Amino acid sequence: MGPKQGPRAAKFDHLLKLLLIGDSGVGKSCILLRYSDDSFTSSFITTIGIDFKIKQINVDSSRVKLQIWDTAGQERFRTITTAYYRGAMGILLVYDVTDEVSFENVQNWMRQIRQNATENVTIFLLANKCDVNPSERKVSTEQGKAEADKYGVKFFETSAKLNTNISEAFSSIATDIVENIKENPDRYGGGSDGGGKKPKGNSGATSLASGSRKKDSNCC
Repeated sequence: MGPKQGPRAAKFDHLLKLLLIGDSGVGKSCILLRYSDDSFTSSFITTIGIDFKIKQINVDSSRVKLQIWDTAGQERFRTITTAYYRGAMGILLVYDVTDEVSFENVQNWMRQIRQNATENVTIFLLANKCDVNPSERKVSTEQGKAEADKYGVKFFETSAKLNTNISEAFSSIATDIVENIKENPDRYGGGSDGGGKKPKGNSGATSLASGSRKKDSNCC
Protein backbone atom coordinates (compact mmCIF):
# COMPACT_ATOMS: atom_id res chain seq x y z
CA MET A 1 0.00 0.00 0.00
CA GLY A 2 1.16 3.49 -0.77
CA PRO A 3 1.52 6.26 1.82
CA LYS A 4 -1.68 7.73 3.14
CA GLN A 5 -2.65 11.13 1.90
CA GLY A 6 -2.11 13.82 4.52
CA PRO A 7 -5.14 15.43 6.16
CA ARG A 8 -4.08 18.83 4.86
CA ALA A 9 -3.98 17.76 1.21
CA ALA A 10 -5.70 20.34 -0.98
CA LYS A 11 -9.04 19.32 -2.47
CA PHE A 12 -9.03 22.22 -4.91
CA ASP A 13 -6.56 23.99 -7.16
CA HIS A 14 -7.76 27.55 -6.65
CA LEU A 15 -9.64 29.39 -3.92
CA LEU A 16 -11.38 32.44 -5.40
CA LYS A 17 -12.92 35.16 -3.28
CA LEU A 18 -15.87 36.84 -5.01
CA LEU A 19 -17.97 39.79 -3.84
CA LEU A 20 -21.57 40.64 -4.64
CA ILE A 21 -22.11 44.39 -4.30
CA GLY A 22 -24.80 46.90 -5.23
CA ASP A 23 -27.67 48.86 -3.72
CA SER A 24 -29.93 47.32 -1.12
CA GLY A 25 -32.87 45.44 -2.64
CA VAL A 26 -31.36 44.67 -6.05
CA GLY A 27 -31.38 40.93 -5.34
CA LYS A 28 -27.79 40.12 -4.35
CA SER A 29 -28.84 37.64 -1.65
CA CYS A 30 -31.34 36.02 -4.01
CA ILE A 31 -28.64 35.60 -6.66
CA LEU A 32 -26.32 34.00 -4.12
CA LEU A 33 -29.04 31.70 -2.77
CA ARG A 34 -30.03 30.64 -6.28
CA TYR A 35 -26.44 29.86 -7.23
CA SER A 36 -25.35 28.16 -4.02
CA ASP A 37 -28.54 26.30 -3.06
CA ASP A 38 -30.64 26.49 -6.24
CA SER A 39 -33.50 28.01 -4.26
CA PHE A 40 -35.48 31.23 -4.39
CA THR A 41 -37.56 33.24 -1.95
CA SER A 42 -39.92 36.05 -2.87
CA SER A 43 -39.21 37.77 0.46
CA PHE A 44 -36.72 40.60 0.41
CA ILE A 45 -34.00 39.76 2.94
CA THR A 46 -31.80 42.70 3.90
CA THR A 47 -28.26 41.56 4.60
CA ILE A 48 -26.90 43.02 7.84
CA GLY A 49 -23.15 43.36 7.38
CA ILE A 50 -21.67 40.34 5.56
CA ASP A 51 -22.74 36.82 4.65
CA PHE A 52 -21.03 34.21 2.49
CA LYS A 53 -21.43 30.85 0.78
CA ILE A 54 -18.97 28.26 -0.47
CA LYS A 55 -19.30 26.39 -3.76
CA GLN A 56 -16.85 24.16 -5.61
CA ILE A 57 -16.87 23.97 -9.42
CA ASN A 58 -14.63 22.77 -12.21
CA VAL A 59 -13.03 25.21 -14.63
CA ASP A 60 -11.50 23.20 -17.45
CA SER A 61 -9.15 20.81 -15.62
CA SER A 62 -8.96 22.92 -12.43
CA ARG A 63 -10.94 22.35 -9.25
CA VAL A 64 -12.07 25.76 -8.06
CA LYS A 65 -13.48 26.63 -4.66
CA LEU A 66 -15.57 29.81 -4.70
CA GLN A 67 -15.94 31.85 -1.54
CA ILE A 68 -18.81 34.21 -2.39
CA TRP A 69 -19.45 37.17 -0.10
CA ASP A 70 -22.83 38.91 -0.02
CA THR A 71 -22.39 42.50 1.17
CA ALA A 72 -24.88 44.94 2.66
CA GLY A 73 -25.93 47.68 0.27
CA GLN A 74 -26.99 50.18 2.92
CA GLU A 75 -24.80 53.21 3.46
CA ARG A 76 -24.51 52.60 7.21
CA PHE A 77 -22.68 49.31 6.59
CA ARG A 78 -20.28 50.73 4.01
CA THR A 79 -17.36 50.87 6.47
CA ILE A 80 -17.83 47.16 7.17
CA THR A 81 -18.12 46.06 3.57
CA THR A 82 -15.19 48.10 2.20
CA ALA A 83 -12.78 45.97 4.25
CA TYR A 84 -13.87 42.94 2.23
CA TYR A 85 -12.75 44.41 -1.09
CA ARG A 86 -9.18 43.58 -0.13
CA GLY A 87 -8.20 40.21 -1.48
CA ALA A 88 -11.30 39.91 -3.68
CA MET A 89 -10.40 38.47 -7.05
CA GLY A 90 -13.82 39.00 -8.62
CA ILE A 91 -16.66 41.44 -8.04
CA LEU A 92 -20.20 41.08 -9.35
CA LEU A 93 -21.84 44.50 -9.27
CA VAL A 94 -25.63 44.17 -9.33
CA TYR A 95 -28.38 46.65 -10.18
CA ASP A 96 -32.14 46.22 -10.51
CA VAL A 97 -33.64 46.84 -13.98
CA THR A 98 -36.83 48.13 -12.30
CA ASP A 99 -34.91 50.64 -10.15
CA GLU A 100 -33.26 53.44 -12.09
CA VAL A 101 -31.52 54.78 -8.98
CA SER A 102 -29.70 51.46 -8.47
CA PHE A 103 -28.46 51.76 -12.06
CA GLU A 104 -27.35 55.36 -11.58
CA ASN A 105 -25.44 54.26 -8.48
CA VAL A 106 -23.30 51.88 -10.54
CA GLN A 107 -20.83 54.73 -10.96
CA ASN A 108 -20.62 55.14 -7.17
CA TRP A 109 -19.97 51.44 -6.69
CA MET A 110 -17.34 51.51 -9.40
CA ARG A 111 -15.66 54.33 -7.54
CA GLN A 112 -15.70 52.22 -4.36
CA ILE A 113 -14.12 49.34 -6.28
CA ARG A 114 -11.34 51.55 -7.67
CA GLN A 115 -10.63 52.95 -4.21
CA ASN A 116 -10.71 49.71 -2.23
CA ALA A 117 -10.11 46.69 -4.48
CA THR A 118 -6.89 45.45 -6.01
CA GLU A 119 -5.95 46.74 -9.44
CA ASN A 120 -6.28 43.34 -11.14
CA VAL A 121 -9.75 42.51 -9.79
CA THR A 122 -12.21 41.09 -12.37
CA ILE A 123 -15.53 42.97 -12.49
CA PHE A 124 -18.87 41.87 -13.96
CA LEU A 125 -22.01 44.01 -14.18
CA LEU A 126 -25.28 42.15 -13.54
CA ALA A 127 -28.69 43.56 -14.49
CA ASN A 128 -30.99 41.62 -12.18
CA LYS A 129 -34.76 40.97 -12.33
CA CYS A 130 -34.77 40.75 -16.13
CA ASP A 131 -37.87 38.54 -15.85
CA VAL A 132 -40.16 41.48 -15.02
CA ASN A 133 -42.98 42.70 -17.22
CA PRO A 134 -41.55 45.13 -19.81
CA SER A 135 -43.85 47.85 -18.46
CA GLU A 136 -42.06 47.65 -15.08
CA ARG A 137 -38.61 47.92 -16.57
CA LYS A 138 -36.77 51.22 -16.11
CA VAL A 139 -33.33 50.32 -17.48
CA SER A 140 -33.01 48.82 -20.97
CA THR A 141 -30.60 46.09 -22.02
CA GLU A 142 -28.86 48.59 -24.27
CA GLN A 143 -28.29 50.99 -21.35
CA GLY A 144 -26.79 48.17 -19.30
CA LYS A 145 -24.47 47.08 -22.08
CA ALA A 146 -23.36 50.67 -22.66
CA GLU A 147 -22.58 51.09 -18.96
CA ALA A 148 -20.54 47.88 -18.93
CA ASP A 149 -18.67 48.97 -22.07
CA LYS A 150 -17.90 52.31 -20.43
CA TYR A 151 -16.03 50.52 -17.64
CA GLY A 152 -14.66 47.73 -19.81
CA VAL A 153 -16.43 44.94 -17.90
CA LYS A 154 -18.59 41.98 -18.90
CA PHE A 155 -22.37 42.25 -18.73
CA PHE A 156 -25.10 39.73 -17.90
CA GLU A 157 -28.84 40.15 -17.51
CA THR A 158 -29.97 37.85 -14.71
CA SER A 159 -33.06 36.64 -12.92
CA ALA A 160 -32.70 34.86 -9.59
CA LYS A 161 -36.41 34.05 -9.78
CA LEU A 162 -36.19 32.19 -13.11
CA ASN A 163 -32.55 31.17 -12.70
CA THR A 164 -31.54 33.11 -15.82
CA ASN A 165 -27.78 33.49 -16.41
CA ILE A 166 -26.95 32.93 -12.73
CA SER A 167 -24.63 29.94 -13.19
CA GLU A 168 -23.36 31.43 -16.44
CA ALA A 169 -22.25 34.63 -14.74
CA PHE A 170 -20.42 32.85 -11.90
CA SER A 171 -18.84 30.30 -14.24
CA SER A 172 -17.69 33.05 -16.58
CA ILE A 173 -16.08 35.18 -13.89
CA ALA A 174 -14.39 32.11 -12.36
CA THR A 175 -13.06 31.10 -15.78
CA ASP A 176 -11.69 34.59 -16.43
CA ILE A 177 -9.96 34.68 -13.04
CA VAL A 178 -8.42 31.21 -13.43
CA GLU A 179 -7.11 32.18 -16.87
CA ASN A 180 -5.62 35.35 -15.39
CA ILE A 181 -3.96 33.32 -12.62
CA LYS A 182 -2.39 30.96 -15.15
CA GLU A 183 -1.13 33.87 -17.26
CA ASN A 184 0.09 36.03 -14.34
CA PRO A 185 0.54 33.82 -11.24
CA ASP A 186 2.81 36.32 -9.50
CA ARG A 187 0.03 38.92 -9.44
CA TYR A 188 -2.19 36.49 -7.52
CA GLY A 189 0.20 35.31 -4.84
CA GLY A 190 1.13 32.22 -6.82
CA GLY A 191 -2.49 31.37 -7.57
CA SER A 192 -3.00 28.77 -4.80
CA ASP A 193 -5.34 30.79 -2.64
CA GLY A 194 -5.47 33.94 -4.78
CA GLY A 195 -5.69 36.23 -1.80
CA GLY A 196 -8.96 34.58 -0.92
CA LYS A 197 -8.23 34.36 2.76
CA LYS A 198 -10.82 35.85 5.04
CA PRO A 199 -10.04 39.35 6.24
CA LYS A 200 -9.29 39.90 9.89
CA GLY A 201 -12.37 40.39 11.96
CA ASN A 202 -14.35 38.06 9.71
CA SER A 203 -16.02 36.10 12.47
CA GLY A 204 -17.70 39.14 13.90
CA ALA A 205 -18.97 40.36 10.54
CA THR A 206 -20.23 36.94 9.57
CA SER A 207 -22.14 36.52 12.81
CA LEU A 208 -23.80 39.85 12.16
CA ALA A 209 -25.01 38.55 8.83
CA SER A 210 -26.05 35.07 9.86
CA GLY A 211 -27.78 36.18 13.02
CA SER A 212 -29.45 39.42 11.97
CA ARG A 213 -31.52 39.62 8.81
CA LYS A 214 -34.51 41.81 8.19
CA LYS A 215 -37.41 40.63 6.00
CA ASP A 216 -39.45 42.78 3.68
CA SER A 217 -41.20 42.03 0.41
CA ASN A 218 -40.74 42.04 -3.35
CA CYS A 219 -37.30 40.51 -3.70
CA CYS A 220 -35.63 39.75 -7.05
